[in-house]
Amino acid sequence: MEKEILNRTRIAAVRFTAAEYNMLERRFKTTACRQMSEYLRSCLLNKPVIVKHRDVSLDEFMLEFIRLRKELAALGNNFNQSVRRLHTLQHNAEFRRWISETESQRERLLAQTESIVKMTEKITRKWLQS
Repeated sequence: MEKEILNRTRIAAVRFTAAEYNMLERRFKTTACRQMSEYLRSCLLNKPVIVKHRDVSLDEFMLEFIRLRKELAALGNNFNQSVRRLHTLQHNAEFRRWISETESQRERLLAQTESIVKMTEKITRKWLQS
């Protein structure tokens, strides 16, 4: 069964004010339509229009989670570099300096982990309330 090809040969020109067009464009962007003409035809011919719904709290969570994940990756890289340095140390003075540097990195890593736990608990509470 072949798909029927529809040639659209008729044009209906409609004029909008700038405010009307901006409103129309905002509504179009919230739909799953790929082109403005597809959206307009659906509206004019009383066909259903699929509207995308975005969960703002989930978007905020994802942005924060991505930022925290990048920070954790950077801390992990720093910690790995410190461990590599440990294997090359030959003097006690270097070893003591490495311990103090590693301790501050460990504290930052623990703080970031705690931040992730708090953010996860906050989002979980929001989801449970809705």
